[in-house]
Amino acid sequence: MLTPAQIRAARSLLGWNGVELAKAAGVSLQTIRRMESELGPGRSSAANVEGVRRALETAGVIFLEADDASEVGPGVRLKMVSER
Repeated sequence: MLTPAQIRAARSLLGWNGVELAKAAGVSLQTIRRMESELGPGRSSAANVEGVRRALETAGVIFLEADDASEVGPGVRLKMVSER
């Protein structure tokens, strides 16, 4: 599951504002704001969450899952330029 912080960080890595992410994901700006707030993506439909994830991944973001064994939380990275 994506976290609000992952979405905000991914958008920031790409230099996108909320309007750009909303357009790329095919959702409203209000949906992006809600997903990035404390309410998080859990309050959005599965289709909207998938649309946001897909838009960010298509633009070069890699989502990293939390690893309890090494006490590392979820995060994001960008693909290498040659891979994007």
